[in-house]
Amino acid sequence: MRSATVHTVWSLSLQTSATYDNPLYDTELSLHATAPSGREIAVQGYWDGGPTWRVRFSPDETGDWHWRTVCTDETNGGLHDRTGTFTCRSYHGSNPLYVHGPIRLSDDRRHLAHADGTPFFWLADTAWNGVIRGGDDNWQHYLEARRDQRFTAIQFVSTHWRGDAEDALGETACTETYPIRINPAFFQRLDHRVAMINEHGLVAAPVALWALLESDIGFRLDVRDAIRLARYIVARYGAYQVVWLLGGDGDYRKMGIERWKQIGCAVFADRTDRLVTLHPCGQSWIADEFRAEPWYHIVGYQSGHGDSEEHLRWLADGPPSRQWDREPPLPVINLEPNYEGAIAYHHRTRFGEREVRRAAYWSLLGSPTAGLTYGHDAIWNWNFETGPSEGHGNWHDRQVPPWHTGLDAPGIRSMTVMRAFFETLRWWTLRPCPELLGAQPGKEDVARTVAAARTTDGTAAIIYTPVGTTIELATPDFASASWVSPVTGESTPASIANSATAAPDDQDWLLVLRR
Repeated sequence: MRSATVHTVWSLSLQTSATYDNPLYDTELSLHATAPSGREIAVQGYWDGGPTWRVRFSPDETGDWHWRTVCTDETNGGLHDRTGTFTCRSYHGSNPLYVHGPIRLSDDRRHLAHADGTPFFWLADTAWNGVIRGGDDNWQHYLEARRDQRFTAIQFVSTHWRGDAEDALGETACTETYPIRINPAFFQRLDHRVAMINEHGLVAAPVALWALLESDIGFRLDVRDAIRLARYIVARYGAYQVVWLLGGDGDYRKMGIERWKQIGCAVFADRTDRLVTLHPCGQSWIADEFRAEPWYHIVGYQSGHGDSEEHLRWLADGPPSRQWDREPPLPVINLEPNYEGAIAYHHRTRFGEREVRRAAYWSLLGSPTAGLTYGHDAIWNWNFETGPSEGHGNWHDRQVPPWHTGLDAPGIRSMTVMRAFFETLRWWTLRPCPELLGAQPGKEDVARTVAAARTTDGTAAIIYTPVGTTIELATPDFASASWVSPVTGESTPASIANSATAAPDDQDWLLVLRR
């Protein structure tokens, strides 16, 4: 009897007694587990090359579990009606994913929380190419850095895509004509790196189907193939502590909302133990189309890499800040704001730490605070030397620096400060509160837009100004006020006279008000 540890991955390896021409389509394997409490859970297995099939499962109760396999080919004695037991033991360690359990929606559905109710602040990084391109050593170095910088999640692509048409061995995840055939060796090379994300206390956020261009598999695959491929990926990695990005960078209206509803329902109808969202293309708001879908748990959006007035206003005073309160409630998270080091679409200026902070605080205070994603232009590409971004034409003049230059940067340090700052208050109770302001400078100049939020109990308020200015308050009834630097986290007292207080200088600042 093999043992397991609660919330980690228990795996089962089986050898088929039959040969299939296309295992992805010819048969299906599932494991039916009975928990110590008597609750029954079913998870899908997957083909792993040759005669080998596997099942990965994450037990969430301590005690003795009993399991039985079910194969749609009931004559396959190697896969069908196999039985066994294992003991699940308590976890003794400091990894928050195993101490507190998987990520779920909070009771009020406005932020994320662990299974035990502990609030979870989403601070992710877009390492799109990292799992595919990164070797184990440099991936380990990267994860250690992000863990120490207090990130909590890693977004990555789990199949070949526009940024990496092939892996290091020149192979792809699957064929691309119906019916597709899976290449298990491609995924075998990813397995350890996916597991490493959780081992460093970080949630894995895989994109199953990248879908921006017509050449991307999420766009070009027949819907039957898209479902099969996504279900395969979920079967392979669903036992890890993950939050799924079903589609990546997609214009879902262009491809068809109903197509993606069909895919989502087919992939996740029987997997309710992990959260799911979609990563849309820039300036695309799809909450109204998907909000009511039972498998869609997070309103994810991408404010993108533009710096025109229209693009800035979309984030500062657009759908994320105006439509977050529609029903049913869901957390709202910016999954891709301005990349540090990236060249802006419109004015061709390079985004620095200040633009990174501006997008971050506009995102965090414009909707109920749940978290956001950071990105660095060197990291997502994962180049090993300065050169072009694969699949992205002349992106940044074909001079994208190597990945390691994105390990530490001023914007990253600002994210570490940001997380520490939010932990000084009950961040999960923050709600947008523009009525705190007596005047909004952003009406005349969007780059000066001030964001304001207040805790639901009214005991604290946060105001962010991207440019040091005088903040005019509509309700100055607070016992204390302080200016906090979003660069260092250092705090200085603020004096309020005639309902107004002036920032210490012309940099960006946080004003903290407490009753």
